[in-house]
Amino acid sequence: MVNTSGWPLSQHRGMSWKQIPLMEQRLRFVLEWQANELSKAELCRRYGIQRRIGYKWWQRYQQFGVEGLRDQSRAPHSSPQQLGAAVVDRIVELRGRFPTWGAPKIRAHLERSFPGEVPPAPSTIGEVLRQAGLTRPQGRRRRAPPRSQPLAHAVQPNQVWTIDFKGWFRTADGARCEPLTLLDAASRYLFRCQAVSSTSGSQVRRWLEAAFREYGLPQRIRSDNGAPFVGIGLGGLSRLSVWWLKLGILPERIRPATPSENGRHERFHLTLKQHTAQPPAAHLRAQQRRFDQFRQHYNHERPHEALGQQPPALFYQPSARPYPCPLREPLYACGWLQRRVEKRGQMRWRGGKLFVGSALAGEAVGLEAVGEGLYRVWYGPIPLGLLDERRSRIVPPPRPRRRQPRRPATPPAGVDTAADEFFKA
Repeated sequence: MVNTSGWPLSQHRGMSWKQIPLMEQRLRFVLEWQANELSKAELCRRYGIQRRIGYKWWQRYQQFGVEGLRDQSRAPHSSPQQLGAAVVDRIVELRGRFPTWGAPKIRAHLERSFPGEVPPAPSTIGEVLRQAGLTRPQGRRRRAPPRSQPLAHAVQPNQVWTIDFKGWFRTADGARCEPLTLLDAASRYLFRCQAVSSTSGSQVRRWLEAAFREYGLPQRIRSDNGAPFVGIGLGGLSRLSVWWLKLGILPERIRPATPSENGRHERFHLTLKQHTAQPPAAHLRAQQRRFDQFRQHYNHERPHEALGQQPPALFYQPSARPYPCPLREPLYACGWLQRRVEKRGQMRWRGGKLFVGSALAGEAVGLEAVGEGLYRVWYGPIPLGLLDERRSRIVPPPRPRRRQPRRPATPPAGVDTAADEFFKA
């Protein structure tokens, strides 16, 4: 049996080779070779090695002395494909400018900045970052299994916009900063990142109007279940979401305590925090300047993995539905009853009043007869509940179970699910 160094593990002169250090074996061999008492073939047989191995160690001993008998690295003396110093400096400089960028984003940036050059592979860039001490190993993350969602799947710009408040923080002077963020779900384009003074519906409407004027109207807006996107009345409608419906925009709400249903937006908030809030700026005005600079960088420079490492601006196109536009009244099927909601959020019914929701004050709701003394109450495409004449109350729709996917509300028969179809000019 011969080991990887070419030296045997059999006995020689009564002693096991396992008991003799490897360097001592080689030194004995070259000394006996130098003494020339035995032929080279006989000497190699006695040591249990091939003749080419014997010549190799004799030549190393002649050239380097005893040090030549040590194991040497098998790495090549030259590497034709090794990165040049200029490319390495470029990679390190990009990482310094964008500390949160990984190897794929750096490669995409190099490919766009130097179109005539072939950029290094992501694995090579990762090795450069590792050797420069610019990365640190991460622990293995446990991932939840994927599941289908009942929400609309955005494949084109302006099909779904997402809106949310990033968790508030304080600037260096102690002022409270609560950014309002608005994105396009398909292209990831960032419309607004605004530090608002409050989370009221009037503040949000102000910045939404600015975005609508610049980019047009989306088909849907997706939000969580917090104010001002959701109200306490029937259907969860707020004054803000009623305004959306009258503009022809369908509100979408994720299930309570399920931020994964708006995962793209939640992941964006992590990126926003890394770039703009660590550490916070000196005051709100300086923090807003950071947000504005980040918005420009995010839309036009930063590569996005889901977009093939291209920035969102290459994929977004403004909506064909302009703003401002007239607010429209809800359209109901022929034969339905209609009632106008009064200022306090109540509607008159059979000599009494039933609470619907203050957000619908002044709006017309439709009543679809579904049985004897039973009416399903709608506002446009939104089901508000079931009116039971015997109980003189409106029963809200049952809430979906937490662990089961929510089914979209059933619209009136013969009507499409786009919000435009439920309203008339």
